[in-house]
Amino acid sequence: MTMKTEITCFKPYDVRGRVPDQLNEDVAYRIGRAFAVWLKPKNVVVGYDIRLTSESLCKALAQGLLDSGVDVINIGQCGTEEIYFATSHLQTSGGIVVTASHNPKDYNGMKLVREDSKPISGDTGLNEIKAIAEEGKFPPPSRSGRLTQEDTKQAYVEHLLSYIDVAKLKPLKLVVNAGNGGAGAIVDLLEPHLPFKFIKVHHEADGHFPNGVPNPLLEENRQPSIDAISANKADIGIAWDGDFDRCFFFDEDAGFVEGYYIVGLLAESFLKKEPGVKVIHDPRLTWNTIEIAKTFGGTAVQSKTGHAFIKERMRLEDAIYGGEMSAHHYFRDFAYCDSGMIPWLLVAQMICETGKSLSQLVKERMAAFPASGEINRTIQDPAALLKKVQARYEISAKTTDFTDGLSMSFDDWRFNLRMSNTEPVVRLNVESRGDKVLMKAKTDELLSLME
Repeated sequence: MTMKTEITCFKPYDVRGRVPDQLNEDVAYRIGRAFAVWLKPKNVVVGYDIRLTSESLCKALAQGLLDSGVDVINIGQCGTEEIYFATSHLQTSGGIVVTASHNPKDYNGMKLVREDSKPISGDTGLNEIKAIAEEGKFPPPSRSGRLTQEDTKQAYVEHLLSYIDVAKLKPLKLVVNAGNGGAGAIVDLLEPHLPFKFIKVHHEADGHFPNGVPNPLLEENRQPSIDAISANKADIGIAWDGDFDRCFFFDEDAGFVEGYYIVGLLAESFLKKEPGVKVIHDPRLTWNTIEIAKTFGGTAVQSKTGHAFIKERMRLEDAIYGGEMSAHHYFRDFAYCDSGMIPWLLVAQMICETGKSLSQLVKERMAAFPASGEINRTIQDPAALLKKVQARYEISAKTTDFTDGLSMSFDDWRFNLRMSNTEPVVRLNVESRGDKVLMKAKTDELLSLME
């Protein structure tokens, strides 16, 4: 008889915790059993990232599923999006990837999906799975599940290549920085199909993370990419987080390109192919995306921040593309899921087709809608701060929106202030209409209110 245990690694969107005190093989096994009780799946695809503890946690998770009478298809070491792909491609009842993305190296976690790669988050079953796992009362199965190994990489790579026209590509020079995460293996599989020259930085997967945890949002992690772009006179630089569901861009001058402007570029590339379609964006920075959608005959639809909300809204609207400024990009034909591989293929093709450099492609948009970039502050009472800021600006605000935190817009500028879903911080984003000085002044004004 399994005892009731408190499990602390369940978060709003996924499972994440320190190994072994918050997440270990016993907890992984229980999650497998609980997933089976809650979803009653026929078969589940599992895989794991490059962290040192991932394979053994995945094995325990799979055992929990097998002991519940569920057939398990193990696709081996992979990125998060490969589980999304395999779940849809193999038409399984669900999928689970063992990953902690860009968390510290002693962490691990899981992302869970159901049929058609639909996300399972706090309000769509994750809390129930947690309760069942904690209770530890699992019914005896009528049969033992079957374990099979399957390699879906070839099909996945073919799918990635379907987003571009290889005939339109030119021999660009690309710096790619996998951060010793999982992206390098996929770049190697794509390489023979593409005319690009790849300059590979921290390319080998290594769960010891000898060059720091792969998170290109941290400025100190960007230098190796910047140096390689400058040294090799590369056309573009791309860097990924550990499980490569986010990708980050540098232009030919080694300048870091804010995710917000990449959302606009990708929205434009889809709207040119299919005018009239919908694109989804988050509330943090919006004006550029809305204007691009209008210019190319599409509709921009706002969604709450967070992958589960964006995916839900994409399905609801049947949107072709969705983008968050945090470098998550979602694609209708990728089961409405996020991919860190599709965006750079599309951006590289745009550079080839237009003959413009990445800095030229984003320069006009950056000038039209200069943005502060996301600024984080640790705040003791975030709710009180949001009230104070709202009171300060509500007389002059043209619109006030609470989709995600507090968004207020004025004639020439707007801001979004929101509490993080994952950390005790408040995040600020400010943008203006073509006025960098105003954007900076308003950013400073808001930051002084946050002191």
